[in-house]
Amino acid sequence: MNKSMSCCLLSLTASAIFSVNASAAEAPSCKNVRLGVVNWTDVIATSAMTQVLLDGLGYETKQTSASQQIIFAGIRDQRLDLFLGYWNPLMTQTITPFVDAKQVRVLDKPSLEDARATLAVPSYLADKGLKNFADIAKFKTELGGKIYGIEPGSGANTQIKAMIAKNQFGLGGFQLVESSEAGMLSAVGRAVNRNEAIVFFGWAPHPMNVNIKMTYLTGSDGALGPDEGKATVWTVTAPDYASRCPNVERLVSNLTFSAEDESRMMQPLLDHKDALESAKAWLKAHPADQQRWLEGVTTFDGKPAGGNLKLTTNP
Repeated sequence: MNKSMSCCLLSLTASAIFSVNASAAEAPSCKNVRLGVVNWTDVIATSAMTQVLLDGLGYETKQTSASQQIIFAGIRDQRLDLFLGYWNPLMTQTITPFVDAKQVRVLDKPSLEDARATLAVPSYLADKGLKNFADIAKFKTELGGKIYGIEPGSGANTQIKAMIAKNQFGLGGFQLVESSEAGMLSAVGRAVNRNEAIVFFGWAPHPMNVNIKMTYLTGSDGALGPDEGKATVWTVTAPDYASRCPNVERLVSNLTFSAEDESRMMQPLLDHKDALESAKAWLKAHPADQQRWLEGVTTFDGKPAGGNLKLTTNP
């Protein structure tokens, strides 16, 4: 009788263990993870980190580069799953209709708390007196009547255009030069090399804060967000993604950064290094980050992530 009961208990225990392991595995539909990526170096860096971690856990990740509007629409239309680059307040005007319609979901905590984004100038120009938004118009001739922004359709450009349209700070006669991040930084680099005047859209985290002696302008009156451009960055998912793919959701919820670390992650990309290889190198050099980001996470087939992350290197 006791022997029979013991066998029975062993059988039940084995079944329970098998059941727990099986339930820990992600649904087959979660294997393919579709990331939306805007062409900002910080978002490229964090998205690469996410892909390396997911692929190392047995998922198959695909990145799609697009504007923020197209990415939010892609999540709405179930063509994309995740976006790690919602800058608040810069993109808030763009994302609000999608949030209000419950077509996208913003995670409960930011991935980056100490971001900043507002107009900036080379510090030598600040030394000459261009220190706040009201000073820009005073330097119109030196500036050629131009303010340098980022890609067309971005929240930052929309806000700068609104200032120009309202003649806020006397900017009515100015032109916004829309370009990519790389194009804008090239223009800034040329101006700095020639010691010329330029006003541009700057942000942290970004290596520009290390590579350029720059000064963020004050006195914005909230035109580019409250607190002189202070910002947070958030991850956005499909509304039901947490219930469908809880393991991926847990991983991206764990992915939090500091502005200093992100700036360091971004530098290799500006040096034309591969983003995925740079992410792998960071993970190998920072085991504490790897441990923190993988806490409570499993591989796609339900094994503990710790010790089972595969960081393969391309030949």
